[in-house]
Amino acid sequence: MDTSSLQQATTRVVLEPDDSRRLASLCGQFDEHLRQIERRLNIEIRNRGNQFSLLGEPDSTAAAGAVLKALYRDTEGGATLSADEVHLALQQSQMDALSTLTHRDPMTEASRSDQEFQPITLIRTKKCTVKPRGLHQQQYVRAIQTHDINFGIGPAGTGKTYLAVACAVESLLKDEVERILLVRPAVEAGEKLGFLPGDLAQKVDPYLRPLYDALYEMLGFETVGKLIERNVIEVAPLAYMRGRTLNNSFIILDESQNTTREQMKMFLTRIGFGSTAVITGDPSQVDLPKGHASGLRHAVGILDGVEGISFTHFNARDVVRHPLVQRIVEAYDARENDDQDSRA
Repeated sequence: MDTSSLQQATTRVVLEPDDSRRLASLCGQFDEHLRQIERRLNIEIRNRGNQFSLLGEPDSTAAAGAVLKALYRDTEGGATLSADEVHLALQQSQMDALSTLTHRDPMTEASRSDQEFQPITLIRTKKCTVKPRGLHQQQYVRAIQTHDINFGIGPAGTGKTYLAVACAVESLLKDEVERILLVRPAVEAGEKLGFLPGDLAQKVDPYLRPLYDALYEMLGFETVGKLIERNVIEVAPLAYMRGRTLNNSFIILDESQNTTREQMKMFLTRIGFGSTAVITGDPSQVDLPKGHASGLRHAVGILDGVEGISFTHFNARDVVRHPLVQRIVEAYDARENDDQDSRA
């Protein structure tokens, strides 16, 4: 690593308590976790036991110190850290740094300060505990817990659907709702449903697989199967929602960018007493036929500012998948912005 051109700073971090097993988990095999942090933040890490020296640009060494402390807390109880968890911790540190540098972040200084001092909300399900990563995910979960209708808007890989399913499962286990409905528009992404075997529900089933996978992870295959048989969990195409009123339910509309204006209005007016609705979507991946406007974009323009409805906007820096996914999203966003500028 070349730090010769950078303003050098050395930050010293001491991790307590001094526990050799936890330190081994933090550093990783052959110090792979430390090397991962070095590469991402362009710094150098030296350590002897629980004492760490971080050499590099001041903001980067400060971020690295915060990441090391956060990861060391995660090792409490004997947990073994993975490369994915180190990646997520680095993602969160970069999002926190960005939110303090730009006035364009949707969170105000006051609300950001409130977020930083609030304890992280954990979502507890039967099989696992889900921890929101980063300020936007925390904001999203808190909004779902306090609003009846919630929009999660942003690129793939930001946890919109997964966190919504986790909140739904937790509400069901706490008896706050009587059932979960997972809804998705039957719109193909370049494929044709007519060539798939089965009725409409069976044709749409593959498109609902991410929702099933999240349920299986949180409740287990057997429990999910029993709940679906009893209609406690219902997975359905959006077309099946017309004419229904959904009381005491947790409803998730996934891939909502592929709803029309009429479908979005129909869905939002299904919400009954005691229900929570979460609408997720990525406005940059609309698969509707030409000439059909996205119901998600239309709803955001109409409903923004309406009391009782929350909007959480994610961006490329919130992506919690492979680091390349973030760079792919940023590259596409940059090209789309250039195309818009050239058309203007």
